[in-house]
Amino acid sequence: MFTQKCPLILASGSPRRKEILDTMGLEFSVDISDADESFAGTPEEMVLELSRRKAQAVASRHSGAIILAADTLVYGDEVLGKPHSAAEARRMLAGLSGRWHSVHTGVTMIDTRSSRAISRADVTRVHFVSMTAEDIDAYVATGEPLDKAGAYGIQGRGGMFIDRIEGSYSNVVGLPMALVRSMLLELEKSQI
Repeated sequence: MFTQKCPLILASGSPRRKEILDTMGLEFSVDISDADESFAGTPEEMVLELSRRKAQAVASRHSGAIILAADTLVYGDEVLGKPHSAAEARRMLAGLSGRWHSVHTGVTMIDTRSSRAISRADVTRVHFVSMTAEDIDAYVATGEPLDKAGAYGIQGRGGMFIDRIEGSYSNVVGLPMALVRSMLLELEKSQI
C-alpha cells in the first residue's frame, strides 16, 4: 500500500481527476498547469508528451512534492476532443455509435525531491451500442457531451450507451487508478 510521505500536487483542474484521487484516499492540492498543449503524434505519444509538459510546468513551483499530471484523449478514426458545438457533438456520437474506440491517458509524475520523473500510458477500448438519431439528440440536449472529450461521459448519462469496455474504467473517466498507484509506489521505493 502506498503511504503518502510528501505533498501530492495535481497539475489539473479536472473535477473528474480530483474525484478519482479523493476516491483513492489521497491528500492533494491543485496547481493547474499552463503548458502548451499543441503536439501531433500517435495517441500514445500525444498523451505522454502533454502529461510531461503539464508536470514540468508545475514542478518548478513546488519543492519537496510529487507532481501528478495527466492527459486523456479519445480516439476513433481521429482524435475526438471536446466538441465546440451541439452539431459537432452529434457528429462525434454518430461516429462512435455501434463501434469500438480507444481512450488513452498519459500520466507523468515528478518527485521534486530527487527530480525523478516517470511517465506511463494506459489505453482502454470502449464499445458504444448503436444509437438512433433521437438517442443522440436527446443526449446532446442534456448538455453533458459538450464538455467531454469524445462527446460523452462514461460516469454520467453517456454510460447508458456503452455496453463493453476492455481495460481500466477509471482511465475512461480521466485517470487510471491502478496505474497511478503503481507509479506512486515506484517513486516511494526509489526514496528508500
